[in-house]
Amino acid sequence: MSFRKLLGSSMKGKKNQETGGCLIIGEVAQAHDGSLGMAHAFIDAIASAGADAIKFQTHIAAAESTPSEPWRVKFSPQDSTRYDYWKRMEFTEEQWRGLKEHADERGLLFLSSPFSTEAVELLKRVGVAAWKIASGELNNTVMFQQMAATKLPVLLSTGMSPLHEIDEAVALVRSFNLPSAVLQCTTAYPCPPEKIGLNLIPFFRERYACAIGLSDHSGTIYAGLAAATIGIEVLEIHVTMSREMFGPDVPASITTSELGQLVEGIRFIERMRSNPVDKNALAEEAAPLRGMFTKSIVARRNLPVGTLLREEHLTVKKPGSGIPAARLPEVLGTRLRRTVEVDELLREADLERVN
Repeated sequence: MSFRKLLGSSMKGKKNQETGGCLIIGEVAQAHDGSLGMAHAFIDAIASAGADAIKFQTHIAAAESTPSEPWRVKFSPQDSTRYDYWKRMEFTEEQWRGLKEHADERGLLFLSSPFSTEAVELLKRVGVAAWKIASGELNNTVMFQQMAATKLPVLLSTGMSPLHEIDEAVALVRSFNLPSAVLQCTTAYPCPPEKIGLNLIPFFRERYACAIGLSDHSGTIYAGLAAATIGIEVLEIHVTMSREMFGPDVPASITTSELGQLVEGIRFIERMRSNPVDKNALAEEAAPLRGMFTKSIVARRNLPVGTLLREEHLTVKKPGSGIPAARLPEVLGTRLRRTVEVDELLREADLERVN
């Protein structure tokens, strides 16, 4: 069963009730910049784009960070420290409940990555459709066990982990008998094409025999479309309202308008992949059009009765309702039984075979 179908019972209000195919997650992360209103605006925009889920990040500064945490990139002129930034990104439990309810109303699955055990407890009370484990938390076994107790599906990002660490995380999830998806992810913002790691999707599928996906930081729709052509169950992609917005993830994000294109493209690709075609059957369907698009043998000029047909007498032109163009060599050397005018299609009855 696909992850989209597995979680599909929560996708109420979707116009398309088909819940197979790739689960498409619009990742807000910190793009709301601490604004509750902006967070709600993202819910509407991502729902309107046709995605299946919205994902936030739940940060509780005092529970996950220290004042000495370094900046990845010093981007914020209003926050003295990384800790201050996380503090500004916090929402109250009541505010998280409001976001979850809004997502429900718009038919979106509600997801949020926790970054502390306190965040896990908060999200348990608010309610999430599944647990998304961020790359930096893959070896956080305390949080793993806490989340596993809920029996919810788990999505694992692998951006910072070597294979042995991914193996251990997958084994841990399996020890709790939980549905899981492993997401290829490269921790680069934005991620260049040569580091996307598309080759790891079939590799992970064979290695782990579970749902496989892509957590994309390329800032384009191309990686997601390419991954859809080889079959993924989950796509997570960062989203921004505009590339002029403020925030560290904007260069690695697509716009909500581009998200709509991506969703449309993935659904198009899925329909192609799930409908193999029989070439002979297609040709049979096209039979009524053959007469319009193919060509027939016609007279190149006015030809009197009795003309022994040579190459200079004939050519091929549309429509294809006469003698097919491919038979021109066998028509040469026959004799006309009647007068034929220029551009007139030859018929079998017009030809007399010469011994």
